[in-house]
Amino acid sequence: MTGLAYTDARGRIYFDPSRSPLADGGIERPAEPDELIPAPPGTVSAMLPGRAPLVAPNVPAQRRTALAALLPAGYTRLLLPAVRSRPDAPALPLFGYTFACVVDDALHVAAMRTDESDDWTPRYFRDGELDALLRARQAEDPANRTLAQLALCSRDYGCFTAQNVFLERGEAALPVSPRCNAACVGCISELTPDAGMPSPQARVAFEADVGDLARIGIRHLERVSDGVVSFGQGCEGEPLLRVTTLERTIEAIRAVRSNGTLNLNTNGSLPKSLERLIDAGLQAVRISLNAFRRDAYAAYYRPVGYDLDDVLESIALAVRRGLRVSLNYLTHPGVTDEREEVEAVTAFLRAHPVAMVQTRTLNIDPERYFATVGRPREPLGMREALRRIQQLGVPLGNFTHTH
Repeated sequence: MTGLAYTDARGRIYFDPSRSPLADGGIERPAEPDELIPAPPGTVSAMLPGRAPLVAPNVPAQRRTALAALLPAGYTRLLLPAVRSRPDAPALPLFGYTFACVVDDALHVAAMRTDESDDWTPRYFRDGELDALLRARQAEDPANRTLAQLALCSRDYGCFTAQNVFLERGEAALPVSPRCNAACVGCISELTPDAGMPSPQARVAFEADVGDLARIGIRHLERVSDGVVSFGQGCEGEPLLRVTTLERTIEAIRAVRSNGTLNLNTNGSLPKSLERLIDAGLQAVRISLNAFRRDAYAAYYRPVGYDLDDVLESIALAVRRGLRVSLNYLTHPGVTDEREEVEAVTAFLRAHPVAMVQTRTLNIDPERYFATVGRPREPLGMREALRRIQQLGVPLGNFTHTH
């Protein structure tokens, strides 16, 4: 039997095994035993201020504050915490809120393991170790603005792909674009003034130079034989808006290095620009979307000058041209597992088999997301939704893979 995990107003965590908590999967219900696992190492507990947890039979637990879990990389969320918000409840910051409860006096979460990678294991640097790495690398190329941006992202935001540039391992970030053609409701680098909260990080403020980008990419592939040079990062807008710069950077890197993988993270909005990059030597692409239904996609992305059909055309193009294609599928219980969504994604993947579906937790206040895209009529459950993707022979994961 599951018990209630909650906090007090000061954030102190308590267990009450006598109360049965409800979860939110688009509808409020108890969590099933196969939806729960012991909280994995790296799980962070999060207080949900102004929100009372719901307990059976669907009533708020008064004078108690709801608790959520933030999962480590490599896990996919299956359920949300079920809560009742007070009128003065503040907007929640952009994290991935996962249902948590107590089982046998231990914290459990609604999640499943979907990937493993040493490159995405949290790193603990000795005092001064990271700063020393950043200083040493920047001293070799002191005028490189992109390298300076990556140092900032490594230090201030703990970005793994930025840190990989300095650690000389795995997937290395190369941000290129300060502009975007979408205004995502949960954008992590630039939110609209009506968002009610600041972005968790600042967007890169300059247009990266081909020479700066190429030097970083060449150096990474010199040091990492199977490394990934990855355009399109969380600190930027849409890289396809700078297609000429990317085209020239890819050509400059490939004129010197033939090893490794050149990857693009994109919203897939401009298929003709993507085709130019494929012609230049792009080998892999990860295309982000929250839904395969036009209304749900448009409500969240708020695209300018393109629509979901362009995104789907880009995926089909990349598959047809033989790239390693991953989908950065921004998952959210009650939206991803809506029957209509499951049928749409499986129909598309059956016609266009991609190399991987990366199930990324959509970081957003669940109440705000449901208000944006709507609650489901018939949620099938996240496990069932992911099982149907796997039945097509499409692997699930969370990280960039090169094979």
